[in-house]
Amino acid sequence: MTDRTEITSLGEFGLIEHLTKNIEVNNASTLIGVGDDAAVLDHFGKQVVVTNDLLIEGVHFDLMYTPLKHLGYKTVVVNISDVFAMNATPTQILLGLAFSNRFSLEALDDFYEGVYAACAHYGVDLVGGDTTTSQKGFIISCTAIGEVAPDQYVKRSGARKGDLLCVTGDLGAAFLGLTLLEREKKIFLETPGVQPDLEGEKYVVGRLLKPEARRDTIAFFAEAGITPTSMIDVSDGVSSEILHLCKQSDVGCVLYEDKLPINDETRNAAFKFNLDPTACALSGGEDYELLFTIRQDDFEKVGNTNDISVIGYITDSEAGAHIITKGGSKHRIEAQGWNAFQ
Repeated sequence: MTDRTEITSLGEFGLIEHLTKNIEVNNASTLIGVGDDAAVLDHFGKQVVVTNDLLIEGVHFDLMYTPLKHLGYKTVVVNISDVFAMNATPTQILLGLAFSNRFSLEALDDFYEGVYAACAHYGVDLVGGDTTTSQKGFIISCTAIGEVAPDQYVKRSGARKGDLLCVTGDLGAAFLGLTLLEREKKIFLETPGVQPDLEGEKYVVGRLLKPEARRDTIAFFAEAGITPTSMIDVSDGVSSEILHLCKQSDVGCVLYEDKLPINDETRNAAFKFNLDPTACALSGGEDYELLFTIRQDDFEKVGNTNDISVIGYITDSEAGAHIITKGGSKHRIEAQGWNAFQ
């Protein structure tokens, strides 16, 4: 049996010192990090982007099937994905945690191991935050800071008629990973002791538990000389994100079902659960891909990468947002993705 160290044995400052003792600074813009009343950052003339996410146990994650190390990694990824969605480079994060006495020091060490792994992978510095007690469960607040060359940031509101609608990677896998894990949790609760059967679905489970943010796409844009006209990350489902872009840009769009990128393993998992792969791709969420629009002039540049799919085009706002099915029929796009207040 592993040892369990109670958090109360360290106190707040002792805990912070323990969790942050091995921090390494990656960015010249980090002048003062953890250890003072506030961090000091200097972005040397670049513009700064800032974003924040809350992750709540029982709402955004379930610790019955989410390892704490994976949760720490994902906490960083979901935040810096929003920075990439601004065409910016993430440089620092701040991390606030609230937890009940059910969590030991060793549990927090596991969580922070994932945080530091993500920081190292993406070259991001953890420069501060807060810890406090929670009456129940685990609550995470993460703020990500990034930098971008002057006026190179990309908003949701720049799409124009005739632009091409594109998405990175593939869609729907994370939702199917969640579906599988929720099924196994239900079986376990009904029959304690039964070991979960993940049926070799490593891909879809991995896409849920350990997503990656699209740093490579932002690097590709810089290399290829592409500045998207609008962009958003796919956290709540492609249908919802498309409607956000259309609303913010005051445009409509046409999306083609047969152009949606769906991995073969995702498709097979959907069939296994008697689900429509297209519905999973449109409404699943938590893919952390980038949905963006480009000028038609940039089409040839995008054609050089097989990890970007052109899935439609932008129209006048009066035309609305529609999807053309494989059978050729036309349907209005509905927002059926994740809703935090359901």
